Amino acid sequence: MATQATAQCGFSFLRIAIILQTLTIFVQAVSAGLLLTSSYGQTLHSAGARVMYGASLLYVLAAVLAWKPGGGSPRPVWHASGFLVLASVQVVLGIAHVPSVHLPLGVLMFGLSLLVLTRR
Repeated sequence: MATQATAQCGFSFLRIAIILQTLTIFVQAVSAGLLLTSSYGQTLHSAGARVMYGASLLYVLAAVLAWKPGGGSPRPVWHASGFLVLASVQVVLGIAHVPSVHLPLGVLMFGLSLLVLTRR
């Protein structure tokens, strides 16, 4: 009974982490629009990048915690690790000011995050 409760708690934490990641990526899209139209957009987008990266780290932690104690599939860990790699590339491209790759990668990340969210 305790393992079922632990697995359910891990699943809930994993789902919350995916929702948080998806929302932070969406907020980054909104702040990218503000970056083009307002003076405070750059500050908001920069702060949002840190939050989005933290959400990706939280997703990895949640995936590991859901997998390890319950003995489930390691697939969520691979998905979360892939998102962390994409987030790292996204941050590097943003700092390097490469919008021709940065913007499409952000759209891809949002789509993939939505896909993972709907499959959970």
